[in-house]
Amino acid sequence: MSDLEELTQALARNLRRWRGERGFTLDALAARAGVSRGMIIQIEQARTNPSVGTTVKLADALGVSITTLLDRDRSPQVQVVLPGQGVRMWSTEGGSGATMLLGDDRRGPLEVWTYLLEPGEGTDSDPHPSGTLEMLHVTAGTLTLLVDGGEYTVPAGGAVSFEGNVPHTYRNDGTEPMAMTMAVSIPPVTGP
Repeated sequence: MSDLEELTQALARNLRRWRGERGFTLDALAARAGVSRGMIIQIEQARTNPSVGTTVKLADALGVSITTLLDRDRSPQVQVVLPGQGVRMWSTEGGSGATMLLGDDRRGPLEVWTYLLEPGEGTDSDPHPSGTLEMLHVTAGTLTLLVDGGEYTVPAGGAVSFEGNVPHTYRNDGTEPMAMTMAVSIPPVTGP
């Protein structure tokens, strides 16, 4: 079985599990996530590989991390992610991309990501649930961060945190690749 097939199977199994644990019907989860009922059925039956945006919406609606939804074999005590073993969530032909390194949902979802944005590239993020906090550390280049209409410049070595419940965009307006590490803390979901 390929890595993609394993991830598709893990997502199907974990989505069914978390939807059941939260007591959400297909219709309730569809309404909370803004994802069609048919798409959720396709995902739960491992018949489709959803976009990153759809996966994020489902994770947010369930109050779990993306790592939890994609987890193939969770180790409860120590989780070591070796170089190259993170989950590649998106990439561009130009070389930009994001990889989720770690995630946990024991105290509300918490995720750790790496991002690489090549010059002239960027990515938009939909608002997350109220109470979501993002913390970024730029390790190379310069990040242009747009948060709810405001624009912020963060050079290599700098860090920024913000409430993620508003539209936000990560951009590289510079001439060198921009690399950053990001932690996202999402409040836990309680009941339907």
